Amino acid sequence: MANTYTQIHIHAIFSVQNRQSLISSDWRDDLYKYITGIVQNHNHKMLQINGMPDHIHVLLGFRPTQSLSELMKYVKQDSTKWVNQNKFVNGRFSWQKGYGAISHSRSQVPQVIKYIQKQREHHKKKSFRQEYLDFLEKFDVDYDERFIFKPIS
Repeated sequence: MANTYTQIHIHAIFSVQNRQSLISSDWRDDLYKYITGIVQNHNHKMLQINGMPDHIHVLLGFRPTQSLSELMKYVKQDSTKWVNQNKFVNGRFSWQKGYGAISHSRSQVPQVIKYIQKQREHHKKKSFRQEYLDFLEKFDVDYDERFIFKPIS
């Protein structure tokens, strides 16, 4: 759209189905590159991506030409297909339904990038579930406990 100027920064978090630790260091970086390509092909900008074997964080420079839910659908759908086609896991890989997302001001972007970069260090102290709940509570996001990522039993 002509004469439309925006600055939207979105931090999204999503998890492997059943919170299984399936993202291997052998192919993790290729997965991040693939997801970055999906984001860029939809005309958004990947500012940072990182995660753990059971979940991923992305920070996006988001354009209002598409809904966030539509972009996340493509990210998860296309990356699932890519993982399965490359047979990176035994059985079938998929992402858990849903995601968390928060918008950030430009001044917060460097802090969020550092937070995402330090996932390994961060998770030595805190579980993914606790991180996710803290994330929702810190940003005052209403949530239904029934739909929060459950620990693996």
